[in-house]
Amino acid sequence: MTHTDVVINLDLTGPTVSRHLYGHFAEHLGRCIYGGFWVGEDSPLPNTRGIRTDIVEALRAIQIPNLRWPGGCFADDYHWRDGIGPSTERARMVNSHWGDVVEDNSFGTHEFMDLCDMLGADAYICGNVGSGTVREMSEWVEYLTRGDDSPMATLRRQNGRDEPWRVPFFGIGNEPWGCGGNMRGDAYADLARQYATYARNHGENTLYRIAAGASDSDYEWTESLMKALGCIPCGDRPAFEAVSFHYYSFAGQNGLKGSATDFNEDDYFRTIASAAKVEELLTRHSTVMDRYDPQRRIGLVLDEWGTWWDVEPGTNPGFLYQQNSLRDAMVAAIHFDAFHRHADRLVMANIAQTVNVLQAMVLTDPETSALVLTPTYHVFEMNTGHHDAATCDVRVRNAPTRNWNGTELTTVSASATTTGTSALVSLTNLDSDGPVELVLDLRGRSVKSWHGRILTAETVRAHNTPAAPDAVAPRAFTDLEPVERGLRVTLPPHSYVTVALDLA
Repeated sequence: MTHTDVVINLDLTGPTVSRHLYGHFAEHLGRCIYGGFWVGEDSPLPNTRGIRTDIVEALRAIQIPNLRWPGGCFADDYHWRDGIGPSTERARMVNSHWGDVVEDNSFGTHEFMDLCDMLGADAYICGNVGSGTVREMSEWVEYLTRGDDSPMATLRRQNGRDEPWRVPFFGIGNEPWGCGGNMRGDAYADLARQYATYARNHGENTLYRIAAGASDSDYEWTESLMKALGCIPCGDRPAFEAVSFHYYSFAGQNGLKGSATDFNEDDYFRTIASAAKVEELLTRHSTVMDRYDPQRRIGLVLDEWGTWWDVEPGTNPGFLYQQNSLRDAMVAAIHFDAFHRHADRLVMANIAQTVNVLQAMVLTDPETSALVLTPTYHVFEMNTGHHDAATCDVRVRNAPTRNWNGTELTTVSASATTTGTSALVSLTNLDSDGPVELVLDLRGRSVKSWHGRILTAETVRAHNTPAAPDAVAPRAFTDLEPVERGLRVTLPPHSYVTVALDLA
């Protein structure tokens, strides 16, 4: 059994982990909106103004901080005026990206903002650059956030909403290098400046405008956006406040994604290696940004991340419905530790997606309407103590590794945060079949008490279903032994553990 020290300096604190690093994403894709969040007011399922009640309750329990909508690729096909007014009079549209289905726009701006109010989440709206106009985007912002008798504010009141909404986050298009317009970096950078100029602040609402950034390791795209900002320290409001990028984790080879639940050990470690690459991407995108913005005034946003597997057999391939196993939970844990380490530049992250799509929090059964919480959901819930807490200095000594295809993969991941009176430590054993013993070397503060929780199962393929909703669920973790330097911990294979510390 490998012996590892995790040195945690509880008195050496760094950047705050914004709660927005635990953000979410809801696109008009498959059964995320229709058949997920939105069931309609005439549904036999419990709902509030058409929004499914148990999904809202589940997401409130993990303190969802923000929700990105309406896409994704869908955003650059979406014309917001089609989704306002009486639902029976709204224009229909073809969702050409996702299943080529016809939508009736019964879920639009008012319904989304109502959903955010129910969730207690901030709205992150993504505007249409690919097929929209500058005026269209400008008027949507006015409709949402202006409070006087302007034309768009008057239109909003005619549709039943008197007061403006608070909209903190606004995206300037999505994936313009692909589904959002097949543009070159410099061409989009100019459009981002133009469109962002007309995404104005109205009244007391201040937009945090996010330029659509790179795919994976396209650092040239990030550089194009940073160059377009011009003189960042000059004191004027920048053209936009943040740039984004997207990164997904896969296990397949040669363009194949692989099954969500039927995978072998080689597939598992290929996934872990893919997920661990997010650290490199965060570092290198940040390095590009540092050349233009050494004071880190411009934020980095990872507004699409997560696993992407083959769809479940028998489901529409355009709906991206996949199961969610303990392997997905391990991927989430790796990402969160990396997010904490980059909290000085990374201001937001949004997992893709919240309900019934890709690495979802919640799955709903179309036959029984049963709601299932996924292993990934439980990692989010176990991490709520990190929201808006200060990072602690963490050093892993003698970290165990696993040789995979000639590559040494580190199999222990760790991070910690503190609020001053308490701390939360996250520990992950990524090894598929071997336990690891480690010592939490707790320095700088006295610890009065502790308690642990663990998420694990018999195999990394374990997952939750309507018939077995708690096959992967958190439970108390008691394998914590006090020693002179802190706590001795033995992590089972493929396990995620949090240790809450009460500080003196």
